[in-house]
Amino acid sequence: MSLRSVCVGLMIAAVALPACAQAPHQTGGYDSVDPFIGTGADGHTFPGATVPFGMVQLSPDTEIRNFKQSYKWAAGYRYEDKTILGFSETHFSGAGHSDLGDFLVQPIAGEVRLEPGDADKPLSGYRSRFSHATEKAAPGYYAVTLADYDVRAELTATARVGVQRYTFPAGRPAHLLLDMRSSIYNYPGKVLWSRVRIRKDGTVTGMRETRGWAPGRQLYFAMRFSRPVTGHQLLDREPLPVEYKGFKTPGDGPENTQAMEGRGLIAVFDFGEVKTPLIVKVAISPVSEDNAIANLDAEVPGFDFDAVHAAARAAWEKALAVVSFEAEPAMRKNLYTALYHALLAPSLSMDVDGRYRGPDNQVHRAEGFQFVSSLSLWDTYRAEQPLMTLIEPESRTSNLVRSMLASQRESPFGMLPVWQFQGIETWCMIGYHAVPEIADAYMKGIGGFDANKALDAMVATATYAPYGHLGEYMKLGYVPVDGGSAGSHGEAVSQTMEYAFDDWTIARMARKLGRIDVAERFEKRAGNWKNVFDVKTGFAQPRLADGSFREPFDPARAGAGSGFTEGNAWQYSWYQPQDEAGLIRLLGGDKKLVAKLDAMFDAKVDPKDYADVEDMAGLIGQYVHGNEPSHHLAYLYSYAGQPWRTQERLSQIVSSQYKPAPDGLVGNDDLGQMSAWLIFTGLGFYPVAPGSNEYVLGRPFVDHATINLPNGKKFSVVAEGLGPNHPYVQSVSLDGKALDRSFLRHEEILRGGELRFVMGAKPNTTWATGAAARPFSMSQAQ
Repeated sequence: MSLRSVCVGLMIAAVALPACAQAPHQTGGYDSVDPFIGTGADGHTFPGATVPFGMVQLSPDTEIRNFKQSYKWAAGYRYEDKTILGFSETHFSGAGHSDLGDFLVQPIAGEVRLEPGDADKPLSGYRSRFSHATEKAAPGYYAVTLADYDVRAELTATARVGVQRYTFPAGRPAHLLLDMRSSIYNYPGKVLWSRVRIRKDGTVTGMRETRGWAPGRQLYFAMRFSRPVTGHQLLDREPLPVEYKGFKTPGDGPENTQAMEGRGLIAVFDFGEVKTPLIVKVAISPVSEDNAIANLDAEVPGFDFDAVHAAARAAWEKALAVVSFEAEPAMRKNLYTALYHALLAPSLSMDVDGRYRGPDNQVHRAEGFQFVSSLSLWDTYRAEQPLMTLIEPESRTSNLVRSMLASQRESPFGMLPVWQFQGIETWCMIGYHAVPEIADAYMKGIGGFDANKALDAMVATATYAPYGHLGEYMKLGYVPVDGGSAGSHGEAVSQTMEYAFDDWTIARMARKLGRIDVAERFEKRAGNWKNVFDVKTGFAQPRLADGSFREPFDPARAGAGSGFTEGNAWQYSWYQPQDEAGLIRLLGGDKKLVAKLDAMFDAKVDPKDYADVEDMAGLIGQYVHGNEPSHHLAYLYSYAGQPWRTQERLSQIVSSQYKPAPDGLVGNDDLGQMSAWLIFTGLGFYPVAPGSNEYVLGRPFVDHATINLPNGKKFSVVAEGLGPNHPYVQSVSLDGKALDRSFLRHEEILRGGELRFVMGAKPNTTWATGAAARPFSMSQAQ
């Protein structure tokens, strides 16, 4: 998410939405993807080359700033920049915090400069200017011309290997610079140690350990070139103190020229004048240099760049074919790019021999599954993972669940992951949202793991008292903002609300397993959101350890000490996806909830008020689409019997928050969550409460779409009469039978068939309004 708020003006839905007439001929999904969407503003996506869920995500880095200045470069690349530092092997797509940018390589023609230099001072360092006119990006491929060197750079990848092709100009010597210091979210001292070795067969291997977002993270590489190296330098730009001579003998022996260790390493490889493109292939491993070599040999034994590119393209064409979208061109491009972004994480974090590094920083072996990481769970449990559960349940969701359960066994704290990458825990964000991802998978029939052991892991995580003030939560039924004896808890309300939802998913799974004692215990905890809801104000608000609500109270207050995580009471008060009917009762009826939602969307807000609050971006009143706690809010009108209002708000959101341009995402994509929201919403339904096995109906933004289900069946969505002046649902049918309810069941999708919406110019205020037509709520089901 972003550090800045972008206030988006309210738009009239029926006028603002582009026409959704089907184009006479539409190309395949691959050609509709634009990897540059989200690379500008605060989207934090990258344009480089990768395969679906690849461990290598090879992309250009345009700027490396020290930690406190680097937010806008969380993906390494920013569309607004004019220079490229080089190309590194690892990146996050859409993260709000960051790391990675491992093993940066820069091709150089002519003079070699050893420092990055200043973007405002051409030729002050090894960076090069570039023009977007020379850039090309497609799934599995990226290319650009480095203007200062006249070098054409092309990138492609396999799961564990990045392949680079550099075409150098005639008459100038070719070099390759490897900067082991470079890192996204960099700062002095981040590299704890690094190593570069040149082996007797010419293979270059190395490693580095960093103390960044994931402290103690180790990564290894193996690099080979398509032509012999004519010369090289290994340099430590952070030399040892002059009084320390070490044990090496001065001179040009192998201990000085073939290997080097330190914290400021740079390697320069010389190739002379080259008449044919130089191919560079780099494999990575979380385990060892030898494992990186094994990954390289297994996946790219030769130097055929075009063959690797063709395989990457084929992998993407297959992955993107899981859903077909027919819509007006801009919407179609948005949707296919969203699907592309949704298929980048969780990413593989395992070598070809099955070994990986776990949260104990030890090496383990995956037996019968693929270990995956890059788990932005606070974001992705809402829609990204439910999307994977729908379209790739066995290949992706089962691997994810088994990976998280392995991490819980290996965790020094016995906890499921919170925010993990390359196996290492970062402890970023709140909640224990691995829990709803496991429960949602189990409730939807996904196997491959011991459900009872999984439930034990979920309970162990939800009862680990030292984590996130859980001890006080279990004692009081809420997290007190004053923290009792433990100090101030500045996110106390958000923690309470999110814990309660996670607890409900534990109860759901326990009840299905017949473990009634666990179910009853966590069903009680699932109602804890009420303990921070003040019926006098009609808002969730900070509560003190003595039971009183903190005064004074301002629902618009956000930031440090507010009691909320990247938001305020306007967004979080309606976060009880498990029991919106319970919220309606507390407020005093349907009309009260509708009034609260309208007041939120229609509030007059100065975005400057939130300029210093992390991730409050894409404002529509107090609705914040650029951050996840708002993502379900437009669908809540349906819980109050007014689904046409959901349709209006969705039109307003989609028209103002997404566009096919570099600045087309108003907030961080958060490893696919913003994209998954658009995919579900475009299809006309959304998983408000993962674990309920229901999707709340909204309104479609496609003329026709087909989900090619893993069971071989097809589920189609048809929007009859959709157009710029027809944003309202008149009726819905499922397989030709009228559907007079505002939700769809998961099993109804898995059966295959057709969901048909008839659209019109005016709202149908009688469709799906009755009590029985409303989506699931815990208190109604009991």
